[in-house]
Amino acid sequence: VGFKLILLRMPPFNEDAAEVPQGMDPVFLAMSRMRRRKFDDTVSLCSDVLEVQPFDQAVWFLKTRALTLKNYIDDTDMEEEGVAEILLDSNAMATCPRPGTSLSRPLTNTSAGGGINQSMRPMSSSGRPLTGFARPGTQSRSGSSAGRGGIEGAFAGGRPGTSRPMSMAGRFVRLGTQSMLSDGGQFINVDRLDFKKYATRPALAKVLMDFILYHDHNPKKALELAVEATKAAEFKDWWWKARLGKCYYQLGLLRDAEKQFKSALKQQEMIGSYLELCKIFLRLDQPNTALDLYTKASENFVGDTSLILGTARVYDALNDLTKGVSFYKKVLHFDASNAEAMACLASHHFYTDQPEIALRFYRRLLQMGVNNTELWNNLGLCCFYSSQYDMTLSCFEKALALADDNNMADVWYNIAQVAVGIGDLNLAYQAFKIAISIDSMHAESFNNLGILELRKGNIEQASSCFESAHDLAPHMFEPFFNGALVAFKLGDCQESFEYAQKALEAFPDHTDSKELLKQLKKHFTML
Repeated sequence: VGFKLILLRMPPFNEDAAEVPQGMDPVFLAMSRMRRRKFDDTVSLCSDVLEVQPFDQAVWFLKTRALTLKNYIDDTDMEEEGVAEILLDSNAMATCPRPGTSLSRPLTNTSAGGGINQSMRPMSSSGRPLTGFARPGTQSRSGSSAGRGGIEGAFAGGRPGTSRPMSMAGRFVRLGTQSMLSDGGQFINVDRLDFKKYATRPALAKVLMDFILYHDHNPKKALELAVEATKAAEFKDWWWKARLGKCYYQLGLLRDAEKQFKSALKQQEMIGSYLELCKIFLRLDQPNTALDLYTKASENFVGDTSLILGTARVYDALNDLTKGVSFYKKVLHFDASNAEAMACLASHHFYTDQPEIALRFYRRLLQMGVNNTELWNNLGLCCFYSSQYDMTLSCFEKALALADDNNMADVWYNIAQVAVGIGDLNLAYQAFKIAISIDSMHAESFNNLGILELRKGNIEQASSCFESAHDLAPHMFEPFFNGALVAFKLGDCQESFEYAQKALEAFPDHTDSKELLKQLKKHFTML
C-alpha cells in the first residue's frame, strides 16, 4: 500500500474581523478598511486607538470621515415637501402662471407638448403622467387643480391612514438621533467646540463640517462653522460657500442659499454646485430657470449624465414628454447602464403602444441585476400586450413572491386587467377585491370594480365604488365620468352634470365627457 499525501490547509485570514493581526499598524488597517467601505470596522479600530491616544488628529480625522460616509445621503435630488415646508413657506409664487412655466401648472395640450393622451397613460397623484421611475419630490407636489392639494397631501403622508405627516427638519432631527444611537453614543459634542479654532485648520474643519451635516444633521451648528471658516479663508474658498448654501437650504432660506451657490460657481464651476442651485430653483417653482442652468452646465461638463438626467426630469414634470425622451436617450448614449433612463424609456414605449421595445428595456434591467416587484410586474404587462401569454403569468407569480404591502395591490390590479383582457371576469372581480383588501386606498381598483358591479346589475354597489374612487383620487377623470354616466341613466341630471364637469377639470380633452355635457345642456334647455 502506497503512501497518500494529505494537503495541509491553513485557516484563512478573516478580513471581516476587526482584530488587528500581529505586527500590523492599526491605523494602516483602518485606512485599508475605509478604502473598502467597511466603515463599522474602521470606526471600531479608530475607537480602540483613540482610547490609548485621545489626541491623535489623524485617527480622529479617519473616524470622523468614516462616520460621515456611513450616514452620507446624496442630497442633490429633490426631497418630499412636508407639512412645515408648505405651511411656513414665505417664498412668493405666481398665483396664475402660464402653462409650461410652473411645476404647479404643467403643459396640458398634448399636441403642443408632444405628450400622450391621458386616457392612454395614467396620471400620478401629483397630476402628472407616470414616468416609469419613482423619484423623491415628484409624488407629493400638487399638480393641476384636479389633483390633491399640497397641504392636504402633506398632512395625509406617504400612505394615508398608515403614516403620519413628515417635515424635512423633523426628519433631519430623527436621522441625527438615530445616528448617535447606532454608534453607541456621541463621538463629538458640537456644542462645546470652538469653531474659530477649527476654522484655522482647513483639513479638520472640512471633515468636521460634513460630520455635522450628514451625521448629526445639525444645520445650525454647521452654519456657524461655515461662517467662521469662510472668514478665515478670506471669502476665497468655493467649498465653504457651497456648504453655506447647503446649510441655508436645509434651514429653508432658499434665496440666501441661491446667493451662496452663485458665488461659489463664480470662483469654481462644479457639477454639485450646479445641481444644488437647480434644486433651489425647482423648489422656488422656476423650472425654466433650472433648465437654462442645466443647459449651461452641460456645455461646461459635456457628457455628465446627472445634468442630462436633471434636464429630462424637469421636462417630465412639465409634461413635455417628447423632449424628456430625447434627453433620456442622450443619457444612455453616455451611460448605457443607467437604470432610470432605461425605465423611463421603457414606460414611454409601453404607453405609446410599443410593448415589444419596452420589453427589451426591461429585459436589459433584469440582466443588470435588478430584481424587484415592479420590474416583474412590468415584464408581465409587456409580455401580455406583446402576445407572449406563456410568460405573463410566470412574471406575475414572481412579482407576487417579491411583493410587500406597499406594492402588492398594484400587482393584483394588473392581474385583474390581464383577466379582463382574456375575458375571465370572475378572476378579474376576485383580483380587484384582493387589491382593495390589501390597500383600501387603491382608487383604480374601486373604479374598475364598479364597472364589473355595473355589468352584474348592482347599480348601488357600482355607484358606491365610483364615489369611493373619486374621493380617493380626485386627479382621475374615469370615476367622475363613470359616476356621471350612471347618474344620467338613472335620471339624476344635476348630479351627472356636476360629475361631468369634474371629469373635464381632470382631463379637459375627454371627448365622451364633452359629449355627455352637451346632451345634458340640451336636456336642460328643453326643460
